[in-house]
Amino acid sequence: MRKSRFSEEQIISILREQEQGKPTAEVCRTHGISANTFYRWKSKYGGMEVSDARRLRQLEDENSRLKRLLAEQVLDNTMLKDLLGKN
Repeated sequence: MRKSRFSEEQIISILREQEQGKPTAEVCRTHGISANTFYRWKSKYGGMEVSDARRLRQLEDENSRLKRLLAEQVLDNTMLKDLLGKN
């Protein structure tokens, strides 16, 4: 997945601009983002503080690491079962 040009802190500050009364189209134009991107960010980061966003990133990273470990274990188990079944 492509890394965003904006950090979580920047995204939250952009969302706050709109919450403070600036029109969405103007916020998007100012920061060079599409309305779809803005609303995707709003659904993911809406109502969050910067510390919440950092914690979310840490949890997503940990979750992906654990999923990889689980996939490797399942693959190892399948290989062992295949080896035992052939003997």
